[in-house]
Amino acid sequence: MSEQSKHTALYTQHEAHGASFTDFGGWQMPLKYRSELEEHHTVRKAAGLFDLSHMGEVLVSGPQAAEFLNYALVSNLAVLAVGKAKYSLICNEAGGVIDDLITYRLTGDSFLVVPNASNAPVVAEELRLRAKGFDVAVEDQSDTTALVAVQGPTAEAVLLDLARPEDAAAIRDLKYYAVVELELAGLPVLLARTGYTGEDGFEIFLGGNVAVRLWNAALEAGGKHGLLPCGLAARDSLRLEAGMPLYGHELGLDTTPFEAGLGPVVSTKKPDDFVGRSVLEPLKAVEPARRLVGLRAVGRRSARAGYDVVVDGAAVGTVTSGLPSPTLGYPVALAYVDAAYAAVGTEVQVDLRGRPEPFTVIPTPFYKRRPAGSPQ
Repeated sequence: MSEQSKHTALYTQHEAHGASFTDFGGWQMPLKYRSELEEHHTVRKAAGLFDLSHMGEVLVSGPQAAEFLNYALVSNLAVLAVGKAKYSLICNEAGGVIDDLITYRLTGDSFLVVPNASNAPVVAEELRLRAKGFDVAVEDQSDTTALVAVQGPTAEAVLLDLARPEDAAAIRDLKYYAVVELELAGLPVLLARTGYTGEDGFEIFLGGNVAVRLWNAALEAGGKHGLLPCGLAARDSLRLEAGMPLYGHELGLDTTPFEAGLGPVVSTKKPDDFVGRSVLEPLKAVEPARRLVGLRAVGRRSARAGYDVVVDGAAVGTVTSGLPSPTLGYPVALAYVDAAYAAVGTEVQVDLRGRPEPFTVIPTPFYKRRPAGSPQ
């Protein structure tokens, strides 16, 4: 355990529940409380409670907030309605991905930008630098903000038990990638219907000084709905099944949005110039030389990050993430492969420490949740 690692406001609660910890992005975070498989299945069948307070929160406000974010990020944030959210990227001048992030429009001239944990300081500083010449304020609120997620089929029921009766309709009616201010457990929060697990779920922003009260209230209210605290191990297996990228694995400075299959988030129709536009705009019309694909093992052995993807003994790509899927019952992986081998159905091999094993390119996401009321 690194002496330099930071603790979230909920660290003592994780200790009390017997969590094992890991360093993630410079934070000591709960890896798991019990079996990571149990936690994974809990989110798929009921609900999991996650501490995501290691994520960053940067408030961008001012008369030119929308215009500034259109310059700083690759997407068109100016058209984002108040109370809605957008997934986007912040890229460098060469078109490489600095981070993927979600931006929430709180009012006409204020936005909350949420970068990943390891990149939060970098993104906050990059936004400050890019803000020069714009009438905006960039305020890094990461150190005073906690972020708690409730994810799974019973997540809405858990939140309704925490909410005031007058806020129940706002929770039920909250759409995916939308946000609203209300009270949970008597505390003012910013509630978003977003997530990283492939399930219905919510992310709750609130002051770090009251995070323990919300955490404990959620555990108490969630008991009858099957809710359990869950760690980063389950979060990673859940996000991989949902085909969602992880920075440092599927995304990085050596990756363009088009290689990662994220070309649609790059808005070349917006009139504003944006950082990286001169490189990214020509790439939008060109087939990338490599593409991020999903792989399914023919056998039972799992591919892991860094393993070579091979065809006829020659390397044609690299695995970025891989594990046995707890939900699906077979190993899956994400990998960058040469475009010639990216079509669904293509048969490849992964070099598993000197032993080539067969895999097949399949569509992502690997897992899609069933709509409410559908047969099991």
